[in-house]
Amino acid sequence: MSKRKLGLLTGSAALALILAACGGGTDDTTESSADGGDASEGTEEAGVVEFESAVTNEGEVMDGGTLNVALVTSSPFQGLFSLELYEDAYDADLMQFAVEEIFSTDENFQITNDGAVSLDFNQEAKTATLTVNEGVTWSDGEPVTAEDLLYSYEVIGSPDYTGIRYDSSFTNIVGMEEYNSGAADTISGITVNDDKSITIEYLEVHPGMLQSGGGIWAGAMPKHQLENIAIADLEGSEEIRNNPIGFGPFAVSNIVPGESVEFVANEHYYKGAPILDNVIVEVVPPESIVAALENGEYDLALSMPTDEYPTYADLPGYTLLGREELAYTYIGFKLGTWDSEASEVVPNPDAKMASKELRQAMGYAIDNNAVATQFYNGLRSNANTAIIPAFGDFHNADVEGYTYDPDMANKLLDDAGFEDTDGDNFREDQNGEQLVINFASMAGGDTAEPIAEYYMQSWAQIGLNVQLTDGRLLEFNSFYDRLEADDEGIDIYQGTWGTGTDPNPEGLYGRNSAFNYTRWSSDENDALLDKISGRADDADGNAWDSEWITTQYHDWQEYFSEEAPIIPTLFRNEILPVNNRVANYDWGYDADPEFGWHAVGVTQEEAVTE
Repeated sequence: MSKRKLGLLTGSAALALILAACGGGTDDTTESSADGGDASEGTEEAGVVEFESAVTNEGEVMDGGTLNVALVTSSPFQGLFSLELYEDAYDADLMQFAVEEIFSTDENFQITNDGAVSLDFNQEAKTATLTVNEGVTWSDGEPVTAEDLLYSYEVIGSPDYTGIRYDSSFTNIVGMEEYNSGAADTISGITVNDDKSITIEYLEVHPGMLQSGGGIWAGAMPKHQLENIAIADLEGSEEIRNNPIGFGPFAVSNIVPGESVEFVANEHYYKGAPILDNVIVEVVPPESIVAALENGEYDLALSMPTDEYPTYADLPGYTLLGREELAYTYIGFKLGTWDSEASEVVPNPDAKMASKELRQAMGYAIDNNAVATQFYNGLRSNANTAIIPAFGDFHNADVEGYTYDPDMANKLLDDAGFEDTDGDNFREDQNGEQLVINFASMAGGDTAEPIAEYYMQSWAQIGLNVQLTDGRLLEFNSFYDRLEADDEGIDIYQGTWGTGTDPNPEGLYGRNSAFNYTRWSSDENDALLDKISGRADDADGNAWDSEWITTQYHDWQEYFSEEAPIIPTLFRNEILPVNNRVANYDWGYDADPEFGWHAVGVTQEEAVTE
C-alpha cells in the first residue's frame, strides 16, 4: 500500500519579539514572514522534514509479547473509559485499545461497513439502520446486540445523564426531546428491529451524517453490565472507572487510577485474536519522556510534545511517524454562561470581553508564525480558521484570520473607546473603569510558561493588562473543570480542540453544545449552522450538493472569524516515536481497513536502543 509522507516545515528563529517574551531585553518587534520563517536578520534557512505514517520493520514477528506505551502528560488521566462519558483526549488515547467505535471509516472519514456495525442510510425516509456485524462480541464473551446500540442513546438522552454529548445531533432524533424532558419513557424514533438491528428516524438529514461523528452516534454500551446502575451514577461507577468492557482488540486487566492501564488480548475480537499478549500504558511527564525513550522503556509515545522535537529528532532505535493533527489551538473569550437545564448557552452582553473590537485586537497583537517557529520548530503553523486544512475543500483558505498587526490592534482599541485615562500604560474599558483581563493557561512542558508570558507581553504592548488566573498556570483537569463551570476568574483562556473526523463546527460552537466553552451564540450563527446541518429551508435538497454545502462552510468561517469568539492560533502536526522492534503499525488516516492494534507485533523481546 502506498503511504503518504507528511512534510513539516522546521527551522529556528531569533525573533526579538519572542526573545523579549522569554527575558531577552528589547521592546522592538519583528514581523515573521508568511511562511513561518523569520524576516529578521540572522534567520537560519528553514528546511522540510518528511515523516512516514507507517512502519513495517524487518524481522520475524514474535508470537505474543508486550507493547509498552507512554502517555505523555503532566497530569493524571481522568479514567472515564466510555465513549459516552469521557471528556479529554488522554482518555481517548487509552480507550483506543479496548473501546472501539462501532463504525469504520475511509481516508476521507466517511463511514464504511467494514467495522463492528453496518449502516444503511435512507435519505428519503430520513432513517439510519444500524446492524451489528457477524461475530462482534464484548470482551467478556457476551454478544453485542441491538439493545447495546439503543442503550447508548438511552443513556445520553436521559435527563439524568451527567456527560456532555447531548447536543443537536441527538435532539435531531424523533422523540428524543420528549424522552430527555421526562415526558416519555422511550425514544419513539428508535425502533429495535431484531437482536442485531435498530432503525433511527431523524427530523432532518444531511450528507454530513455519512461522516464519522457527523450526526449518527458511533458508540455502544454493554447493557448487560451497566443496566442496573443508575444513569446518574455511571460516571463514578466501578464498571466505567475500573472494569470497563469493550469489543476492541484488547481488554482492560488492571487500572492504577490516573497512572497506568494494562490490557490483555481479547480472544473474542471480531477481526481475529491480536498478535500481542499485552499492552501496558503508563503516564510519563513531558520532561522525562526523551530520557525514557533513550533507555528503551517504551515502544510508542502518545501525545509526544512537539515543542521538544529537537531533543528526539535523531532518537536511536526509533522511527518518527508524522501526520496532520485533527486539532487546533486557540484563544477563547468567555462571553456568557451555560444553562444546564435548558442545555444551551446564555450570552452575557455585559461580559468583560463582549467587545468584538477588543477580541479582534487581541488576535492582531500576537504573532503565531513566530510562536510556531520558535517554540514548535515549525511543526505548527498560523491557524486562519476553526476548520482545519485536513477537511479539504471545507477549509476556507481565503479567510485572512488574525496575523500579527499591532497597528491594527491599536486602532481597533482606540476606535472602540479603550483608552489609557490614568497614564499607567494600560487602557481602561469603554466606561473608563480599570480593565484587568484574567487569562487561564495550562501547565505542561517547558514551553507552556514562556508562551503564556509571550501572549501577555504582546497584549501589554497594545495597552492591555492581562494577568494569569490565580497568578499561575493551571493543572489540566482543573483548567477544564473551571472552564465548564464558567469560573468568574477566567475572562480568556488558551485551549486546544480535537476536531474528531467531522468538520461540522456545531458540536463546538452551537447554541446547544456544552463544549461551547466561550458561551457565545447569535441568531446568525444559528442560521449558518442550520444550513451546514441541513435544517434550514434552503438546505433541503441543496445540502446534498457538494458545492452548496462547501459554500456554507466557507460563509460560516468568514462570519465566525469576524465575530471572533475565539482566535484560532495554531494548526498542529503530531509526531509519534515508534521503536524499531514494532512491526505492522499504521498511523495514517488512509490506513488499510484491516489495520488495527490486533495486527501489531514485535520482533524481539527488548526495545531497540541503537
